[in-house]
Amino acid sequence: MGPSCCLAALTGDTGLWLVGMRGLDFLLLATAAPGAAVPPRSCEAVRKVFQLRQLGPLRGIPESPRAGVDLQVCASKNPTCCTKKMEESYQAAAKQDIEQVLQISNATLKFLISQNAAAFQEIIGMFIRMAENYTSTLFCKTYRNMAAEATAHVQELFTDVGLFIFGTDISTEESVNRFFDTLFPVIYNHVINPGLTDISLEYAECLQMARRDIKPFGNIPQKAIRQMGRSLLPSRTFLQALNLGIEVINTTDHLHFSKDCSRALLRVQYCPHCQGLTLSKPCMGYCLNIIRGCLANIAEVDPHWRGYIQSLEELSSAVSGTYDIEHVLLNFHLLVNDALLQARVNGPELSEQVNKVCGPPVRKPMQSPGCYLDQNRDNQGLKMFSGDSEETLTSRRKEFISQLWLYRAFYGGLADQLCGNELAAANGLLCWNGEDVVRSYTHCVVGSGIKAQSANPEVKVKGTDPVISQIIDKLKHVIQLLQGKSFPKYDKWDVQQTGSGGGVDEQISGDCDEDGCGGSGSGEVKRVLKITDCKSMILFPSCTKPVNWHIFP
Repeated sequence: MGPSCCLAALTGDTGLWLVGMRGLDFLLLATAAPGAAVPPRSCEAVRKVFQLRQLGPLRGIPESPRAGVDLQVCASKNPTCCTKKMEESYQAAAKQDIEQVLQISNATLKFLISQNAAAFQEIIGMFIRMAENYTSTLFCKTYRNMAAEATAHVQELFTDVGLFIFGTDISTEESVNRFFDTLFPVIYNHVINPGLTDISLEYAECLQMARRDIKPFGNIPQKAIRQMGRSLLPSRTFLQALNLGIEVINTTDHLHFSKDCSRALLRVQYCPHCQGLTLSKPCMGYCLNIIRGCLANIAEVDPHWRGYIQSLEELSSAVSGTYDIEHVLLNFHLLVNDALLQARVNGPELSEQVNKVCGPPVRKPMQSPGCYLDQNRDNQGLKMFSGDSEETLTSRRKEFISQLWLYRAFYGGLADQLCGNELAAANGLLCWNGEDVVRSYTHCVVGSGIKAQSANPEVKVKGTDPVISQIIDKLKHVIQLLQGKSFPKYDKWDVQQTGSGGGVDEQISGDCDEDGCGGSGSGEVKRVLKITDCKSMILFPSCTKPVNWHIFP
């Protein structure tokens, strides 16, 4: 095969391989002429390494080299210390070794994603609980006579929010509509048209059905639906994408190696042992050809993995500010308060509309209990907060994305990383080329990916692994989700920011930037999450303070 197919002509040296160098091994390698490995005088060194690695029973290892006529992969014209049984043990060990090296290489990336996925889920869950408590507290402090009824509907709403965020296929639009539907009879009974007794169940059902036509809360329910949709859906997608990232890594942790690849891994790693070269490492070019061949399918993940990380970054940037989930959830109670104020102000007109649709109120004996909140539960999240550093959920995402960005070429360069850091000899001295100890590997060195393997002189790659193809399809799908292309209603997360303004029918008011929105107009306030969290060091490696968070209401 001509040199034109080569990407590089690489050389290697002899490095330490699994065990310390013995004097005889060094002498054999130092005095060997390139292209002609010196047969060992005994198989004692081979036996010791075989025993050290616990590769199999020792009773079958020859005392001295013999003809290896029964060998299938490590056959040599020279006498050998290997038997067919040893060769089988070596082949199993070679596959196990490469799997272990892959898992070690994947470990840091897997830890980065899994720890952040858990942290984001915990924080978002905490925001949901706090938003529920803020809204329930609004009723207990301002509308105490109807708090017990209202808080049941608040709990139902935020239960739906949590279910949606963490993967259940429910409609957030319908959940928000149902919340305001069920809230209308409560405020009608206690604020708009209060009486000595409660309205009947049938009358309450009529009010629920009429709410969307009567519009007692103006456009606030639609504003809440818009805000929830544009904050919850991207956050849900972000969490799903992180879980898929973990799945991708788990899949590449446990690859299926073809028979030809398994034999090549045996040749590159253990066949030199048969000739007594227990400390020999493969030439860099030889290692690259075999590992690039065996990992050709993994390399196909590379462009989709790059797109995945880029799309995570774009989504993270798109949902900052007005529609950040932290901002929307922690200010939801202010929208509810505006809705209640609007219904109270328009009470006389609403009573007339209700009488036209449902008739005069039908009442029953009053059963409304008083307000009760679990103060311990309410304060549980707040006690987690105190500190000085103004780090928001947005900045946490940015920190995570900046670290993940370092791994954007991970799958394309995995074979080079393994050979450069773990498997191959450094350039310049003697190395193993699959047959002998040499000074230079002379065959062409192919590139990464399946197409490049047609010129690979060491490994035959037949086609795409269906498991890898499935992972690639999942990455393509999640990229579509991250870019908002699978949701026509929110095309590419086209979030419109708004300035300050008045009125309960306006968009969210306040001066907004990437860290949140300042309050104005309807009384909205900026809540800054104070984070100096050292529990997950991968998020903030330089963090030295104790867990120390704060929310400013």
